[in-house]
Amino acid sequence: MFGFSLSAGKRSFDSLSEQEILGLAISSEEDDARIYLAYADQLRANAPQSAKVFEDMAEVEHTHRNMLIEMHRERFGERIPLIRRDHVRGFYDRKPDWLRKNQTLDQIRTEAEMMEQGAYRFYMAAAQKTSDAGIRKLLGDLALAEQGHEQIAGMLGEKHVTEEAKTEEDQGARRQFILTYVQPGLAGLMDGSVSTLAPIFAAAFATGDTWSTFLIGLSASVGAGISMGFTEAAHDDGKLSGRGSPVKRGLASGIMTALGGLGHALPYLIPHFWTATITAAIVVFFELWAIAFIQNRYMETPFWRAAMQVVLGGSLVLAAGVLIGQG
Repeated sequence: MFGFSLSAGKRSFDSLSEQEILGLAISSEEDDARIYLAYADQLRANAPQSAKVFEDMAEVEHTHRNMLIEMHRERFGERIPLIRRDHVRGFYDRKPDWLRKNQTLDQIRTEAEMMEQGAYRFYMAAAQKTSDAGIRKLLGDLALAEQGHEQIAGMLGEKHVTEEAKTEEDQGARRQFILTYVQPGLAGLMDGSVSTLAPIFAAAFATGDTWSTFLIGLSASVGAGISMGFTEAAHDDGKLSGRGSPVKRGLASGIMTALGGLGHALPYLIPHFWTATITAAIVVFFELWAIAFIQNRYMETPFWRAAMQVVLGGSLVLAAGVLIGQG
């Protein structure tokens, strides 16, 4: 058995014996199989066809592992040395579970491709290092198998992930993104941008004091953000509606609400009243058109109808704030 400690540091690849190389290959195949199964579990609910692909890839890794164990049993006996990839300097790393949980389907596929490329490089280097003909042949065969994993994944994709299924998965991912982030974020941006127009511009024209106007705008924006965030998170846990994590929705709504109000409050840090007011009005113009664009891009609202609703409504609120402030 071989001990590795933080104080001793990692082993260099060149220092490994043939038995240790086999042990490292066995543990690596086991880890990769577990990673693929974890991906399958993560994808099963929203992308069942892709989940099946990763289940099949895990089966391939198990097959490789069994071949390596048989070779180790034949050459060195039953006792496999305890050596893992994190014991070897320069060995290709794997992300821990908690860093893989929130990956998108495309990120998962990219990560799997990188895993296969790293495994290929390892087997090629290991095959060059060993002088045992049987081990060298096995490692070379496994290198070719890993190199062909991209083609295997393609064949598995054709088998399990048809173009129709991939389109459905992509549409499902987009729909979930809209439900979890876009809808609450858009509601927050609209609330923060439009609802704070009247109090901020009323305060500006009533006081003529840019600093006081900024403080009023800051308090209104932050307060609205906190209120919207908690409201969004509390009224729907997402389990039945399918809208996703209430924390994510609450953060999206709260942050966008605060940003919507701060956009036209921050110009009042400028000490000159009319410079600050004109700048704030320009910011409002871009805010309202950005809302219209998002509605058109993600909510499929016709652009000009969205523009009329948001820009016209925002302009009326802005005018009301100016009139009240001058009253």
